[in-house]
Formats: sequence, structure tokens, C-alpha cells
Amino acid sequence: MNEHEHTWSIEAKSSLFDLKLNEVWAYRDLLWLLVRRDFVSFYKQTILGPLWFFIQPLFTTIIFTFIFGNLAGISTDGLPKPLFYMAGITAWNYFADCLTKTSTVFRDNAGIFGKVYFPRLIMPLSIVVSNLVRFGVQMLLFLILMAYYLLTGAHFSVSWAICLFPLVVILMALLGLGAGMIISALTTKYRDLAFLVGFGVQLLMYATTVIYPLSTALEKYPKYSWIIEYNPMTPIIETFRYGFLGEGGFSWPSLGYATAVTIALLLFGIVIFNKVERNFVDTV
Repeated sequence: MNEHEHTWSIEAKSSLFDLKLNEVWAYRDLLWLLVRRDFVSFYKQTILGPLWFFIQPLFTTIIFTFIFGNLAGISTDGLPKPLFYMAGITAWNYFADCLTKTSTVFRDNAGIFGKVYFPRLIMPLSIVVSNLVRFGVQMLLFLILMAYYLLTGAHFSVSWAICLFPLVVILMALLGLGAGMIISALTTKYRDLAFLVGFGVQLLMYATTVIYPLSTALEKYPKYSWIIEYNPMTPIIETFRYGFLGEGGFSWPSLGYATAVTIALLLFGIVIFNKVERNFVDTV
């Protein structure tokens, strides 16, 4: 090869909006290795291994059904309680996992970042992809539960909005990715934020329609329901439920709002991520 030929160059100065997608594609093998690493290392020394993919949402559904459905008597819009909660939990878990794991990507991988060059965007992307495997397994559990209730004669129906399922998954992934990159960039200087993420995500779940339908929030708490309505995850979960179960507060304006917020957070996350990754090793 001629000494003047090159595939790309590594420069200190580049546009904050430069995703370096050509480099990401060139390092796609590394992406799959990181996905495999995340999957294997997390369950390597566990007794039940990947069965935890099923156990966590199943036990959470049972607890939510007992506490919120039976003891508190919160409405589920006429849907079977376990099915209602499983739908919300499945969608929420994917978003929450993408957010929490991306939010510590700089801190968790500082050793690797400081030794070798590769497109830093590979790391958060590997988290989104590896969590997609877990989401797929939990979706299988959700579909099995749907089949069971169909056989028992439960009243729900799949609607046309199920065609929006790929869009819903993309929105959950990008929303978690964008918010996670923003928090990850901030934690390089303000490490206290890392301790607040887990607690904050739990609180955010209660401001999302995971354990109650949007109709109940609008009816019982009209003064505060705007907090739930303006949460971008609310239209996403409502669309998910409406598509698979035929019940939910689906509307095009709400889904459009969630899409706009997701794109805005993603773009801002990319800008701040690209800015911090240049010198974060000096602060982590």
C-alpha cells in the first residue's frame, strides 16, 4: 500500500455531530464481541444463567398483580392484570436497561478507552444491542402469556397498531441511548449522578403508565396527570399495549411528541458524548 493511502485519520478536532459511522461499520466485529462479552460475563457465574431473563419479569408481574391489582385495586382497563403489567414491564425494562447501563459507559470502560483507539460510540451501541437480546426473550414470555389468556377466553384483541412495534422498539432504544449518553458524559465530572440514576429510574417508572393506565391518571389526578402525559415513555408504552392488547391511550400526536423528544435527546446526547470523549480520560 502506498504510504500516502489511508482508510481514515484520527484527528483531535472534528464536528460534534460526526458519528464516525464509517469507523463504526469497520469495527462491527468489535461490536458483536462486546455484545457477547456483556451476555456471557453477566451470567457466567450464575446458577440459573439466562433463565433470569424470564424470572425477573415474571416475579415482578406477580408482585405488581398482588399489590397494585388486588390490594390497591388499580384499574387495568378491563385487561387481565398479569397481562397488563407484563406488557408495561417488558417495555419499561428495555428502556431502563439501555439508560442505566449507558449512563456508566465512560466509568465502566475507562481502562479500555485509555489503552486503544476505537469509535467510542461502539460501547453504548453494544449495550443497546445486548439488551435487545434480553428484550426478545421477555417478549417471548409476554407472547406465551398472551396465548394462555386467549385460550382461557380473556377479552382483549390485537389491534392494527401492532404494526408500529418496530418503531416502538427503536424509540425505546434511542431514548435510553440518548439519555444515557447525556448522563454518562456528566458523570465524568459529577460522579454523584451515577448514584442517583438507579433511584431516579425507579421513580420515573411510577411517573409512567407501567402499573396503571393513562385513563386512570387522567380521571383521578387531572391536576398532575400532565407529568405522566409529558413523560415520553408514556406514549410508547401506551402504543405497545394498544397494539398487542387493544387497550391504551394511543394517539398520533402523543407518539409524534415522544418521537420528537427522543430525537432531540439523541442529538444532544451525541453532541455531549463526542465532546466529552476527547478528554474524559483525564477526569475519570
